Amino acid sequence: MIPTPSHTQRGRLWPVSVAPMMDWTDRHYRYFMRRITRHTLLYTEMKTTGAVLFGERERILGFSPAEKPLALQLGGDDPAELAECAGIAEEMGYDEVNLNVGCPSGRVQRGNFGACLMAEPGLVASCLKAMRGAVSIPVTVKHRIGIDGLEDYEDLKRFVGVVAASGCDRFIVHARIALLQGLNPKENRTVPPLRYEEVYRLKEDFPGLAIEINGGIKSLEETFAHLNRADGVMIGRAAYENPYLFATVDSLFYEDQRQPPTRREIVEAMIPYLEEQIRAGVFPRHVTRHMLGLFHGRPGAGFWKRCLSENAHKPETTAAILLDAAGGIPAEVLDERPELPVFACSSA
Repeated sequence: MIPTPSHTQRGRLWPVSVAPMMDWTDRHYRYFMRRITRHTLLYTEMKTTGAVLFGERERILGFSPAEKPLALQLGGDDPAELAECAGIAEEMGYDEVNLNVGCPSGRVQRGNFGACLMAEPGLVASCLKAMRGAVSIPVTVKHRIGIDGLEDYEDLKRFVGVVAASGCDRFIVHARIALLQGLNPKENRTVPPLRYEEVYRLKEDFPGLAIEINGGIKSLEETFAHLNRADGVMIGRAAYENPYLFATVDSLFYEDQRQPPTRREIVEAMIPYLEEQIRAGVFPRHVTRHMLGLFHGRPGAGFWKRCLSENAHKPETTAAILLDAAGGIPAEVLDERPELPVFACSSA
């Protein structure tokens, strides 16, 4: 077991979190993940300040209390607007607000936010100072280790130093640079090499800050190893493609001794939720698409995916689709309950 999580100046430090991912970490995914892990910090997709201030608020920001703990990730570059959005998030019950300084998409660059803000650490500091001044919940920042022309560790160190002067004490660092010219967002998640050592070095140079590491982390064994050098680990694509990876996270990293759920229990818990969403006019596929990876790597996974993918879009589909899909899974797979990994037991 790792030690009880430490705390930053303005809130709990979550040792494990699921990254904000556009088109993926919506409220249906988050509700599903809560059937697997009670304590992992979840994030919304990035929401722009314009959408929050002028859009349909419940549709954009609404969530179920069952999704908490939950952080809202914001995209923007105007301190006053970000402060107002942070205030809205606090009023709605979010546990944390995060500023996106890592997205490399062209659309985001044209709005002058996301990763391009790494070239303007003073502006980022002003944004975070305004946000912190508007709320009592934690305000954090997620960024890359660099961008075009600012690719060295000293550039990263300078950025963190300036931003930390705003009072922000928690940094989530994607251990790749973002190449804003020449690579698309998908390529920026895989092409630039991972440089974990630079994130570790940040922790050494700024011991008073909470430094979390993100990028390419696919297993709990890797997570355990990173926590020897960083304060937290954020997992992205692996959390979506293999959500059951998180079945033992509560026991391993949050000292929750309750038994992890079986996949059968997760499926059964999702049936009333899917029924409720269908009654509300939600197409079943908007929920079931997030569940495709539940049996990742296990016998019957192909049938499960095929059954959901081929039928969830049909107008006559009901919540019974989950039972139909589970019917192709061997009982021993449905009912297996994961044990504490050997690497964790040996480190206790």
